Amino acid sequence: MPEERGGHFVRSVERTLSVLRAFSPDRSELTLTEVAQASGLDRAGARRILLTLVDLGYVRHDERHFALTSQVLEFGYAYLSTRSLPQIAEPHLRRLTRELREMTALAVLEGDEICYVAQVPSPKLLAVTIPVGTRFPAHATSMGKALLAGMLPEHLEVRLRSMDLAQLTPHTTTTREQLLAELAKVRKQGFVISDDELEEGLRGVAAPVRDADGKVIAAVNVSLHSHSSTEESVRRDIVPRLVATASRIESDFRLKPAHHSR
Repeated sequence: MPEERGGHFVRSVERTLSVLRAFSPDRSELTLTEVAQASGLDRAGARRILLTLVDLGYVRHDERHFALTSQVLEFGYAYLSTRSLPQIAEPHLRRLTRELREMTALAVLEGDEICYVAQVPSPKLLAVTIPVGTRFPAHATSMGKALLAGMLPEHLEVRLRSMDLAQLTPHTTTTREQLLAELAKVRKQGFVISDDELEEGLRGVAAPVRDADGKVIAAVNVSLHSHSSTEESVRRDIVPRLVATASRIESDFRLKPAHHSR
C-alpha cells in the first residue's frame, strides 16, 4: 500500500516504471494486453501510460505492438556519467576474478609509479592481495608497462630521462634500451606479461584501457603466482579474458560525457 512506503510515494511513477519493466530482450515488442498483464495494470491504465511514453519519445507504436526506443538509454547514460573509472571497472573486475579465481586490479600512471585505484581479491587462500592506493615503480610492473607503452613517444622520452630504473629483483628491467624494446612489443600485441620483476614468484598480466580518443588512461591486470601456470597457458586462458575485460570497461567508460581520470 502507498501509505506503507511513506506519504511521499507517487503511485503513478510506480505504474510507469512497471510498464517500462514489462519490456525485456526476449519481449521487446508487446501488445497492450501483454503490457497490462506484465505490469499488473488494467488495459486502460496501461494504455494511457504507453501513449504518454509514445508522446515523450520513449516508446514507439505500430498498429498492434509497442516497443521501447533508444531514448530510454539516456537514463543509463546519466547513471554512467556520474560514475568514476574505478566504479565502472569494478563489476568487470569482479567478473574476471570469478572466471579466473585470481586477483584483478585497475591502476593509473602517476609520475614514475602506478597507483592501484580498484582491486578485487582472489578467493584463493594465500593469494596475492594489493590494497587500493598502493604504488609501485612503473618499469617493474605489467600495468606500468601497459601505461608507459600508451604514452606519446615524445612524452615517453622525457619520462625515461628522469626515471629511476631500480633493480628490485634479478629479473627487473633496468636499462632504457630493454624497456623501450618491451614497450614496443606491448604496443604491437596489446598486452604484457611480467614475471618476477616486482617480486620473485609474482606474475602480472596487463592490458591497456583507452578513452574515446584512443588515449591510454589506465591498465587492468591479473596477478598470480608465477609458478601456478606456464606462459603458454597464460596466453591461452588469461590474456583473451583480460583483453575482453579491458574492452568492456572502455565501452562503459566511453558512454561518459567527459573524461574522468580517477
